[in-house]
Amino acid sequence: MTFANDTAEALESGVFLSNSELEPDTLTTLDDLLEFFERFEYTGRRPTAADLEPVRAIRTPLRELFLASRDQAVPLVNRILAEQHAVPRLVRHGDIDWHIHATDEQGPFHARILVETAMAMIDVIRGHETQRFSRCAMEDCEGVVLDLSRNRSRKYCTVTCTNRAAQAAFRARQD
Repeated sequence: MTFANDTAEALESGVFLSNSELEPDTLTTLDDLLEFFERFEYTGRRPTAADLEPVRAIRTPLRELFLASRDQAVPLVNRILAEQHAVPRLVRHGDIDWHIHATDEQGPFHARILVETAMAMIDVIRGHETQRFSRCAMEDCEGVVLDLSRNRSRKYCTVTCTNRAAQAAFRARQD
């Protein structure tokens, strides 16, 4: 299944954010948060220092959502949408055609991330695509892998883990 661009981007940003909690923590400053905001092209109010801790706090719940089975993910998505008072509506901005937003673009940044991720997970659940998420194949990594490839072959959460696995395989062949 091919996801709409806004769905794929919400999933990618959510996975990136959840993985930022792993050692080393890559979301510790306002500059880190602003870089995340820009990288994933969020719209609306730019995050401030007051947004940093609430965004950091949603990383573990996002990881739990991504690694949940289809049936386990449903109540998590419903709870997020209810707690954040999500009201879906069609919007168009910049170069992006009509798509769904379900939270105020001027609202708290963590709430916007949660709602956009939950809305994207609706497509994942409805499409029976929860197997697109897995744990990183590196033994010492707890990262979440989002595999949007056609052949569903992605095993590692980051290029770093991919490179570490390749180095380990190379060393094993040398022995």
